[in-house]
Amino acid sequence: MSENLKFLAFDTSTDRMSIALTDGQRLWQHEGVGGAQSSITLIPAVLALLAQADMSLAELRAIVFGRGPGSFSGLRTACAVAQGLAFGAGQGRGIPVLPVDSLMALAEQARFEQVPESGLRLRIDALLDARMDEMYYQGFEFSAGLCRPVNACRLVRPENLLIDPACDWLAGNVFEVYADRLPSALAQLRCVSALPSATALLRLAPGLAAAGHCVPADQALPQYIRDKVALTTAEREQVKFDKANAALSSPTP
Repeated sequence: MSENLKFLAFDTSTDRMSIALTDGQRLWQHEGVGGAQSSITLIPAVLALLAQADMSLAELRAIVFGRGPGSFSGLRTACAVAQGLAFGAGQGRGIPVLPVDSLMALAEQARFEQVPESGLRLRIDALLDARMDEMYYQGFEFSAGLCRPVNACRLVRPENLLIDPACDWLAGNVFEVYADRLPSALAQLRCVSALPSATALLRLAPGLAAAGHCVPADQALPQYIRDKVALTTAEREQVKFDKANAALSSPTP
């Protein structure tokens, strides 16, 4: 019996909502506003895509979703929708879910945009704006058509970023946001602007599923690297104070 390559994927970890569906040969996709807005629009968009493809949830091998890190509300939405759809499919027995790190999807999107051939050996370090003057940072290695993390995801301030000598490319959405704070050494590397995408999740899904990363629906859980959504009022005032002091202490030209 041939392998089931039907996957539904979505990512709402950023301000962009990305949804994609495949039967192993054809692709259907949809994009919209992500983050908090996705709590209203994600399910209707998924159902519309399934109808367009004339496919039922019960036919899927798994539901793939970006588990984070990223927007707190977006991650909660993705997990809740993945759980609900998976539990509701398959005439009560449900179908598996496949949680994928959003930074892995970001790195895969950058790789595919630059080098569509999947066999290239490559190290890509992914950087995603975490707001509050911080970035999510994680490295990934691509080899023989597979992707694996080479370190744990962590939070880092732009000026404190240390670039691994093994890194071939940097990818993410931080290069303009923190342009004046990132290390000058970045100029020596290829920097690719990219975001996590559902089509990247679909490309990663067969390998991850074959490696046993699918889990039951009740294990569709988010990955939080930070436990705070925003700075307090006092913290915001301190940031303003520190910036003002830094500007005053800077030598005049």
